[in-house]
Amino acid sequence: MKILIINHYVGSNKFGMDYRQYYLAKEWVNQHHEVTILGADYSHLRINQPKVSRDLATEGIHGIKYIWIKTPKYRLSGIRRIINMLTFIMKLVYYYKKIAKRVSPDAVIAASTYVLDIYPAYLIAKRSNAKLVYELHDMWPLTPMIIGGYSKYHPFIWFIKKAENFACRNSNCYISFLRNAKDYLIQHGLKEEKFVYVPNGYSEDQLFSDPIPIPEEHKELLQRLKKEARIIVGYAGGHAWSNALGSLILASKLFSNNHHLAFVLVGNGSRKTELMRMANQQSQSNIFFLPPVSKAAIPTLLNECDILYAGGVSSILHSFGTSFNKVTDYMLAGKPIIFAVDELNSLVERVGCGLQVPAENVDEIAKAIEFLYNLSSAERKDMGIKGKEYAVKELPFSTIAHKIVQAIHDC
Repeated sequence: MKILIINHYVGSNKFGMDYRQYYLAKEWVNQHHEVTILGADYSHLRINQPKVSRDLATEGIHGIKYIWIKTPKYRLSGIRRIINMLTFIMKLVYYYKKIAKRVSPDAVIAASTYVLDIYPAYLIAKRSNAKLVYELHDMWPLTPMIIGGYSKYHPFIWFIKKAENFACRNSNCYISFLRNAKDYLIQHGLKEEKFVYVPNGYSEDQLFSDPIPIPEEHKELLQRLKKEARIIVGYAGGHAWSNALGSLILASKLFSNNHHLAFVLVGNGSRKTELMRMANQQSQSNIFFLPPVSKAAIPTLLNECDILYAGGVSSILHSFGTSFNKVTDYMLAGKPIIFAVDELNSLVERVGCGLQVPAENVDEIAKAIEFLYNLSSAERKDMGIKGKEYAVKELPFSTIAHKIVQAIHDC
């Protein structure tokens, strides 16, 4: 099968995030499919940007053909980011005949975070007599409306809403990260049989590669806490508003007199300084902040913890489902998870690899910490193993890539 993926922000091992389409494409190449990825030459997610001087510039990475569209640079938010999006989409519409002729795909997957790429994907699929697939990452336009405060009457939101309806009505196959989004999408024109839930996953290189040691600063602290016979509640990831770490800090305050419990937060982000100040104001001696570590060192870091925390703000967006990369990392670490997110029937709950509590509910987070703390190490291990066994079986990108191809064949 010839597969064309459209992903504005696509990355690779060479450029950095976003990795999902890169890992899927690698697996499809290994499974003897021909894969082309269309992306913008500028993305705020990447560490390095491809160097191109013209539209439709190509390069090969691990057997994957990348085609780059030249777009203007932008900051994380604001009008220039919207201009960047619209430039990418309009150029794809302009070049759709040339792209269809060059790639001649059997399946076209629109996989950008936002939904506007459905229009050029539709044109290319029609021109090529290919199947049209949409991959839902986030609930646009609900996400910018709820998080960004945009009015439903804003022209950009109205435009995205039209695109969302178009994707629901015209896709041959609709792949969703979000398990609970089906009813919402049916209301917007999707036929039930076209909905396919496919979670995010991980590269098997992550599981079988040699462990990378953590920095000395991290090693020294964690070893000291172990010598003090402390149970370590760990967090690894962004320190932003969306991660709701303030609730964990408030919960940790309730255990200030427990000298056998410690909280270690590893990462960086816009709220880290504020969170550290918050802990200092409460004169807490049981909570520690450390700098981020490389992705390759995450397994080593998580292995030093006893309980792992993942949280989110209270939001209707999470009711549609979530796909946190850190939860996959936590499951692979084989540790019990406290999942403080308002998601109905979450993965943690279904697998039984931890406890789910309401988002930003300090008392319930504290109860979950106390419950897991009071378990024996063997009981915590048994809970963590459930997550690891599930992740190893169901979440490798090789398995997910196969499921997506099967779904495309069946649609």
